[in-house]
Amino acid sequence: MTLRFDPAATLALGRDVLQHEAQALLTAEDALGNTDDFVRAVELILNIRGRLVVSGVGKSGHIGRKLAATFASTGTPAFFVHAAEAAHGDLGMITADDVVLGISYSGETNELLTVVPSIKRVGARLIAMTGNPASSLARHADAHINCHVEREACPLNLAPTASTTTTLALGDALAVACLSAKGFSKEDFARSHPGGALGRRLLIHVEDIMRSGDAVPSIEADVTVLDAVREITRKHIGMTAVVDHDGKLLGIFTEGDLRRLIERVGDIRELCIADVMTRTPHTIGARELAASAVQQLEAYQCNQLLVTDEEGRLIGALHMHDLMEAKVI
Repeated sequence: MTLRFDPAATLALGRDVLQHEAQALLTAEDALGNTDDFVRAVELILNIRGRLVVSGVGKSGHIGRKLAATFASTGTPAFFVHAAEAAHGDLGMITADDVVLGISYSGETNELLTVVPSIKRVGARLIAMTGNPASSLARHADAHINCHVEREACPLNLAPTASTTTTLALGDALAVACLSAKGFSKEDFARSHPGGALGRRLLIHVEDIMRSGDAVPSIEADVTVLDAVREITRKHIGMTAVVDHDGKLLGIFTEGDLRRLIERVGDIRELCIADVMTRTPHTIGARELAASAVQQLEAYQCNQLLVTDEEGRLIGALHMHDLMEAKVI
């Protein structure tokens, strides 16, 4: 094997591979409506009482693992079983309530064909994804998805390239069709991805990350500005809420308010906080999404929000840093 690197030829080959695989997908799209098998496969998956079991070996196995993960994250319980392992005990994972998605481009993979009789015997349904509708796997399937390509993108027409891309895309099409039929929503997706950005935006509420109890800076309206400064310093959030004797929110006093007040009047030590506080503080409810707090902070161009209950009583405080630590932003 001799290294022959030509930058121009390399770029041309890269573009040719992409064009070849893109054309293979367009061909698969055209062929999809020629049979009822795609619709039948979706119906089989939608009617599963158990789980979707995806199986394959080699490159088909790698595609199968990805597809099982895609189905599982979009509302269809699914897992991957390597076909060779299935023949050595893992068939016990498959029940009559399951549907098996067997992937083999040739449709003649020995490991898969070995377990097909057992799959049928247990009563599970079989969906085959092959490049040969006349293959043994396709003929034994309850539904067949044709992922045939005229030629691989590999210049030698050997390495699985266009065929694996087409198989992956058709599997994604199955998963998305099932997702849509089930009415799977952003909220459902977030519940499957609690560690992801979408999960954090849709599942974390203000009450989950707000400061509460003694961590909330709070003073009553009859104290001095100097007392307010002390409270701001103790709580390290850049502001303090002002409440009445029953804890009802009356206003807010921030470090920015303090700077402007000093510039305007100079000596602020004897001033009453009720005379200089902002009487219309921005607030949010504890059950609102943390993402809504982000939107409010951006709209109001501020760093803090006060959290109140239905009666307007102060129950918490939220700072931009709290949202950042929770990775909501």
